[in-house]
Amino acid sequence: MPETADRTDETIDSLKSRAARLRVESLRATTTAGSGHPTTCMSAADLVSALFFGVMRYDPAWPDHPANDRFVLSKGHAAPLLYAAWAEAGAIARDHLLTLRRYDSELEGHPTARFAWSEAATGSLGQGLSIGLGIALAAKYLERSPYRTFVLLGDGECAEGSVWEAANLASHYKLDNLVAIVDVNRLGQSQATMFGHDVEAYVRRFEAFGWKAIAVDGHDMEKVLAALRSAAAGDSSGRPTAVVARTFKGRGVSFLEDKDGWHGKPVPAADLEKALKELPSTASIRPFKPVIPPEITVSLSKRRGEIEPPAYTRGDEVATRSAYGTALVKLGKVDPSVVALDGDTKNSTHSLEFMKAYPDRFFEGFIAEQNIAGAAVGLARRGFNPFVSAFACFLTRSYDFIRMAPIGRAKIRFCGSHCGVSIGADGPSQMGLEDLAMMRTVAGSIVLYPSDAVSTERLVAAASTHDGVAYIRTSRPKTPVLYENGTLFPVGGSKAIRASGADQITLVGAGITLHESIKAAEILRSEGVQARVVDAYSVKPVDAEGLAKQAADTGSRMVVTEDHYEAGGLGEAIAAALAGRGVRLTRLAVREVPRSGEPEELIEGCGISGKAIAAAAREALKD
Repeated sequence: MPETADRTDETIDSLKSRAARLRVESLRATTTAGSGHPTTCMSAADLVSALFFGVMRYDPAWPDHPANDRFVLSKGHAAPLLYAAWAEAGAIARDHLLTLRRYDSELEGHPTARFAWSEAATGSLGQGLSIGLGIALAAKYLERSPYRTFVLLGDGECAEGSVWEAANLASHYKLDNLVAIVDVNRLGQSQATMFGHDVEAYVRRFEAFGWKAIAVDGHDMEKVLAALRSAAAGDSSGRPTAVVARTFKGRGVSFLEDKDGWHGKPVPAADLEKALKELPSTASIRPFKPVIPPEITVSLSKRRGEIEPPAYTRGDEVATRSAYGTALVKLGKVDPSVVALDGDTKNSTHSLEFMKAYPDRFFEGFIAEQNIAGAAVGLARRGFNPFVSAFACFLTRSYDFIRMAPIGRAKIRFCGSHCGVSIGADGPSQMGLEDLAMMRTVAGSIVLYPSDAVSTERLVAAASTHDGVAYIRTSRPKTPVLYENGTLFPVGGSKAIRASGADQITLVGAGITLHESIKAAEILRSEGVQARVVDAYSVKPVDAEGLAKQAADTGSRMVVTEDHYEAGGLGEAIAAALAGRGVRLTRLAVREVPRSGEPEELIEGCGISGKAIAAAAREALKD
């Protein structure tokens, strides 16, 4: 159980005064900016004042102090309140608040990693509790640190399923160091929220998920402070705690308070002084004296050597998903910061091997893929190197968390297994056919698609050091080992695995379709046609120069084949890279919703087999 909160020397009156100033600064900043969400800041000002100045322990001059309590603003549109709180704490200059939403300011409309005190990028509602869960997991199970994690949610975002996925898992892991604070201010963007001011409805829901829940009048400072201190002290049975506070949007200003139609609207400049006059004077508030936590040593060791090289024999049949598990174990051996999460598919993705080797660094997320992605963001924020594994098709549920990760500068590695029609009889609901398109769009991402066990191990190692989001695509069927163990696979490269000076056309594939391209080359050779075969293992960044050279060497003819839908996949990546270079490009892909069947039947039926590739090459050579 976390330690009881140290007491600041703040009085109830001083906390009320600081709350008033948070309201003032939120109003001023949004009016100056000409946009923003002041009324949602005003509803939560008492909660934030009590938390920041009466409960939390932190060093305002050191955002990364290892024992600082952590605060996640899940209702990211209340960003002005976050900035005002840190200004009140002395972390930033008060006049800097007036740069809110300016192009040259880190005080953005919703928090991002540009603001040093932001634990995560938020604003896509429903993500904060998952991220806080990851931070709390790190504190309790990995860092063994006494800091607490507080997450401020809006009542409207509690309609998001991800909130309850996080609540469920937090209870499972007994995260008594995690506190959710729900600002029940009743009004959403376009109408009243689902439960309005029915605080007990939220209490019952948190309790149903195994939490301790405390209902409170969110504007009664004495009761708010008591509730937050009780929550911070933890629960004797290991339950996380939710403080559910009844509040009013626009609190303190008569023409704003509990009035609909003000969401996302600043007070006009002509009415600002009128609003400010209704709030208590803040002129005499003394500077805040924080409770700074003692320095602690967190034993987070970094990578301490090179990963063991692959150890396979060419021609051996090994599924790339199996090689992923092997690589993850090897990586975990040399990098203690590596942690793994899975969504109850670990025996299929083979992250099970990591769990067996390093059970203390493995977290089972159960069937809640968006939540494990959010938890990975929190773990990454604490300096860990998370690998998230699931079927490629199910990672689509996580996309909103994945696309937000680079906004928060989170470095996460995703592995999507069971991709494409090659999984066979399980049918189209289990086939990842959209994942390359999805992951290629993520800012700063790399997308890697190994075709054998050697390339898989090498690309897992490469992904582990990428400064951003990395995606590794693995396949279900066993495939022959193609490469010698010493072969290297730089990100952004490709490899010609069959080449001669007499080649008339280039066949490009990745994963399963590389093996089909090899079959096609054998068919063509039996007909007297020489075909080059290229492994485009790096889908993003794609090897534009290398592929252009291969095409130029083979009559500027190329056939690209992928076990993915046509839109957004490998073919589009190569088409864009080779645009304007005079390459006659033929693209083969899955062009309609597939069905159940044997892998060979599906590959043939979808037109991506060796026979289909050979036929496409013949047509291309007629030109």
